[in-house]
Amino acid sequence: MKRRILMAPAPERSPELPWPMPRRRTLFLRAVQRHCPRCGGGHLFRRWIVMADQCPTCGLAFTRGESGYQLGAMWFNLLLAEAVSVGVFLTTVVLTWPNPPWDRLQIMGPLEAIISPLFFYPFSKTLFLAFDLAMRPVGTLVDRQEG
Repeated sequence: MKRRILMAPAPERSPELPWPMPRRRTLFLRAVQRHCPRCGGGHLFRRWIVMADQCPTCGLAFTRGESGYQLGAMWFNLLLAEAVSVGVFLTTVVLTWPNPPWDRLQIMGPLEAIISPLFFYPFSKTLFLAFDLAMRPVGTLVDRQEG
């Protein structure tokens, strides 16, 4: 005798209810994919470096209401870009020792320093947002009134 399991339709999420906070690992995995760290929704970027103001799925504001908020994303971008540039330089020197291609390194180093921040820019924005959500989940912000 087979049992029939009736599934009720999923209730629609009320805008008053807070979005469930995912694990930190999930936050960062979603951010690496350039998705919203909180809900996993995509389409956060209109172009490669132009990010929407809020998530189209969950409505999370990407600036989190602070002046200077983008400095954290810039720091992440600098960290990622410089780590890759230094890593490529050191790997090239170690693998080609005792005769490293200094001429190529002098040309490729500055090119890498220009191109890698442009490449990592969208990832740094979503990664910093994930980092910020991990440290300060939504709903813990204290509204400040400027006087």
